[in-house]
Amino acid sequence: MVTFQFIPFHEIENLGPAKRVNKLLKIVKENKIVLMEGRLKKQEEADLIEITMEEISSKFKGIELSVVYPDKSKQDFGQKVKGTFANILLGDRQGMTIIGPASVVKKIEQNPDKIELFTKDSKTTTPTRRYRKRK
Repeated sequence: MVTFQFIPFHEIENLGPAKRVNKLLKIVKENKIVLMEGRLKKQEEADLIEITMEEISSKFKGIELSVVYPDKSKQDFGQKVKGTFANILLGDRQGMTIIGPASVVKKIEQNPDKIELFTKDSKTTTPTRRYRKRK
């Protein structure tokens, strides 16, 4: 079973960079895939990757990270101005960040119209068959 946890931007906007990264990493270590409204700053992304690399072990294999945000090249001038103004007022709310544990997420592919998240097959065991003696 795959579990997704949505993190609205207001939950992390007042956290400092270290607390923000630690909160996200804690959720991912619970084998949940984080769907976060908005995106991390470049330095926070780098910190997340660095901390993840330091904590890789036999139990924690690392993370897969993808950031999806609107394609500004398709926006007209008015939309770009509105977007810039919204970013100034609201912060980095545009877009979405997906972070998943490498033990669950095989890869995340971005295409212009969709996101494909590939998960790893969980280890399945052959079901035990029970036989009854026929009368």
